[in-house]
Amino acid sequence: MSKIIVAALYQFTPLPDFRELQPRLKTLCDEEHIKGILLLAEEGLNGTVAGSREAIDTLKSFLEKRFNALEYKESWANEMPFHRMKVRLKKEIVSLGVPEVNPCEKVGTYVDPKDWNDLISDPDVLVIDTRNDYEIKVGRFRKALNPKTSSFTEFPEFAKSLDESKQQSIAMYCTGGIRCEKATSYLLSQGFEKVFHLKGGILKYLETVPPEKSLWEGDCFVFDGRVAVNHGLNLGHFESCHGCRHPITEEDTFSPAYERGVSCPHCYSTLTPERRDSARQRQRQEDLARKRGEKHIGAVMDKNSSNIRKAKF
Repeated sequence: MSKIIVAALYQFTPLPDFRELQPRLKTLCDEEHIKGILLLAEEGLNGTVAGSREAIDTLKSFLEKRFNALEYKESWANEMPFHRMKVRLKKEIVSLGVPEVNPCEKVGTYVDPKDWNDLISDPDVLVIDTRNDYEIKVGRFRKALNPKTSSFTEFPEFAKSLDESKQQSIAMYCTGGIRCEKATSYLLSQGFEKVFHLKGGILKYLETVPPEKSLWEGDCFVFDGRVAVNHGLNLGHFESCHGCRHPITEEDTFSPAYERGVSCPHCYSTLTPERRDSARQRQRQEDLARKRGEKHIGAVMDKNSSNIRKAKF
């Protein structure tokens, strides 16, 4: 079976006709059997999709006619990591919650992955991870500051703690580059002067920087059925919880709060009895489908491609 191409892409650009673009993209993706999610807003395009080599090439060709500086990265999966295609209209293609911030007008300085090590190795540079806390626990760059946010919308509040660092060089990064790019726009609007961000994000770094030269530690969490990837964008070593999507370790599975397909230590106390019952029923359906040699809609591939691994999108 041919490998599935997984494409992560975005571009901040004025997109006044984003509503009209939605049905065209949805039709194209459906015709090409592409699955995943694309977000459209007045500020641009963001998304991750998966499909055959030919299908992804067709979509990319279509997008490049409209988006002349598309930030685009490819990896692969043994099986389809999404179970449907969504093209959604949003206020922001990545939600910061500060409408006046406009990356189409002003962003920080892009840093190519090959130059990233030199930048973050400078002791005078403050390195900030703009991802969520649970993502950072899966992997991070050495010496990077963890803002301990559960959502990107919390970044502006965290940024208040950086007021004394406005004259300092700040280097930020995220999974694919979109959150750190928007974060640089926000910091510049707040009077910060020397702001940098990793072009293409962690994914481009892991794709292009050899492991022996890498300053990355751990895996990189991704928002699809693969859960995490490592150098070379190969499948990582994490699974995710059906209840909360939080990455879970082998140690987590020994917790009394862990129930396969239902809960983990990170979400156990937040689930209602109704949600637990619903999750148990879904897991039973998934197990029955597996016995019949079928794939249930909520199941995605295992890192070895021959088994089913649980994940929630």
